[in-house]
Amino acid sequence: MGNSFIARTEHKLYIANKKKKLKNNTPTIIANNCNGGIISHDLGLQFLSPTVNIGIFPKDYIKFLKNIDHYLSITPENMHEEFDGGYFAKIDDIKVLLVHVKDFDTGLALWEKRKKRFNPDNMFVVFCDKMGCTYDDIKAFDELPIKHKVVFTHKQYPEFKSACYIKGFEDEKEIGILSDWKPGFWKRRWLDDFDSVAFLNGETY
Repeated sequence: MGNSFIARTEHKLYIANKKKKLKNNTPTIIANNCNGGIISHDLGLQFLSPTVNIGIFPKDYIKFLKNIDHYLSITPENMHEEFDGGYFAKIDDIKVLLVHVKDFDTGLALWEKRKKRFNPDNMFVVFCDKMGCTYDDIKAFDELPIKHKVVFTHKQYPEFKSACYIKGFEDEKEIGILSDWKPGFWKRRWLDDFDSVAFLNGETY
């Protein structure tokens, strides 16, 4: 109990220090899984992106990023397909997963509400080599004309400027769940290996 208290207290100080260093408090974080929402939540930021609690498969995500204004102009359609923890929606020719919602209408309402907050002039894009992501998907992402972007990878890709290697998943086919807590005494997520504050301040990637 004592050690747990120390770890929780240290984590509160760790988060407070990150918030203190953050200069950009209104970023629109676009992501193809929960990583964007976790970054926003940990830093106490308002959700200024429709992709919070959203999953998008890699190739569809690349399409989405190439023509984001088009896809945001379309209301997602209910595909009447469910999966464990969410619902499938169709936006033109891409499929989107609405996750952590009680029903499709709730997920749709959140998407519509948050997409109105989208600010392309303060956009930071996050990707992940998960959900069947291939080398070509990472390459296509790296070539996108987006100023601030990062892709979390389970192994090193020095040829890609936007690649951020997260250690610990080298023996896996893809990166793990970065929002999970790492083993050890101190409370740290795998995602904490990435300096999200420097990223959102425009200092890295």
